[in-house]
Amino acid sequence: MTDEITPFQIAISDMELADLAARLSRVRWPEREAVDDWSQGVPLAYLENLCRYWAEDYDWRAREARVNSFEQFRTEIDGLWIHFLHVRSPEADALPLVITHGWPGSVFEFLDVIGPLVDPEAHGGDAADAFHVVCPSLPGYAFSDKPTSPGWGMERTASAWAQLMARLGYERYGAQGGDWGASVTTGIGIFDPAHVAGIHVNMVVAGPRPHHGEPTEAEQTALALLRYYDEWDSGYSKEQSTRPQTIGYALVDSPIGQCAWILEKFWSWTDTDGDPVAALGADRILDNVMCYWLTRSGASSARLYWESFRTTYTEQVEVPTGVSVFPKEIFRPPRRWAEQRYTNIIHWDELERGGHFAALEQPELFVDQVRTFFRGVR
Repeated sequence: MTDEITPFQIAISDMELADLAARLSRVRWPEREAVDDWSQGVPLAYLENLCRYWAEDYDWRAREARVNSFEQFRTEIDGLWIHFLHVRSPEADALPLVITHGWPGSVFEFLDVIGPLVDPEAHGGDAADAFHVVCPSLPGYAFSDKPTSPGWGMERTASAWAQLMARLGYERYGAQGGDWGASVTTGIGIFDPAHVAGIHVNMVVAGPRPHHGEPTEAEQTALALLRYYDEWDSGYSKEQSTRPQTIGYALVDSPIGQCAWILEKFWSWTDTDGDPVAALGADRILDNVMCYWLTRSGASSARLYWESFRTTYTEQVEVPTGVSVFPKEIFRPPRRWAEQRYTNIIHWDELERGGHFAALEQPELFVDQVRTFFRGVR
């Protein structure tokens, strides 16, 4: 093991792109769905349109160049090489901030928010809100290594991120995340309280609280969302948490399969009036798909579910915590559920628009929420 930090640039070979083009040219499509909505999954015509754009108009080289405009590195932690963006602020007293994505996300989610976070003054903000941003790819995702043995769940990843921040020379830092990133961020708050100034999450990791009498209106809504998720929206999670290798074969072999697997969640979990391509743009959705396709991460990313559902931690989080609840988030626990787990919530805001991929969907709102919370803990 080494403490070396190695500069990194994404450089996908022409051969890989040619292989993708060939696969997209010989797709075997199924018949169309038997309904006129998304209730059986991604509609055939919708996916055909997106994949036609993918084959004919999507420019990976331009997207690759965009992420390569940010400084990137890899470093070995606990036997695994981790990929991360590290963008330093021009403000010397900026607060270091590690931001973590989830599934089916990637570091591409954060490209629109890095600039305003790092250099607020250049984006109409206050220099006092500046951050040095560190944005890692989860183990088994994108350009981080794929674990070859069990054990890389949320706790180990949180510990790795704490080691990463120390290795970068940051003795005091903040942490932010959504989806699995919220679990990692929560873990950082539990396992590294001596160094983390505070944590901000845009998906609360908290379940129902014991109560007497009838649940409140907010609790009834939260329970209904949990029931809906369990009955209609959790098939991907059950498969990935029980048989990740099995689904991995299809995801790594078929670009259409990988695209549909991800696109369904962009439809289900975003505040886009049922049309994520129109709202977010085909390029931004395909960027995330490409992160999985080009790095063959379908199986390795799915294994994070197998790992994490077997190694959950329930310790309380005592560090200062900020919570931003977006209206199309998968789970929206009421504050009193969250306060069982996060005992020091100093910022709680329920937004009027946005969903699960908050930084991608509503970059300005996301930046404002992060700035607002961390002003109180700098």
